[in-house]
Amino acid sequence: MGNHGVMDFPQIWPHLSTSSQSWLMKHNGEPLPDDLIAEILSVTGGEQNAQWWTGPSVEGETQLTDEVVDWIETVANDDQS
Repeated sequence: MGNHGVMDFPQIWPHLSTSSQSWLMKHNGEPLPDDLIAEILSVTGGEQNAQWWTGPSVEGETQLTDEVVDWIETVANDDQS
């Protein structure tokens, strides 16, 4: 398989700290803080998958893709019910 080792965001999610998951749900769609970027990259072994990672923008802010923002919103809604 060509994508060996590349993780989808739902595979990363359970490895994130509770505080990071909480931040992502509360600040969904916002640029990621450096410590959260570092945590995600430590989970993925430094892999940045274009399916969920938009990388630094022109302003130097790292954001998640719309697909992941939608996925996190679904998780957050399920978490509240």
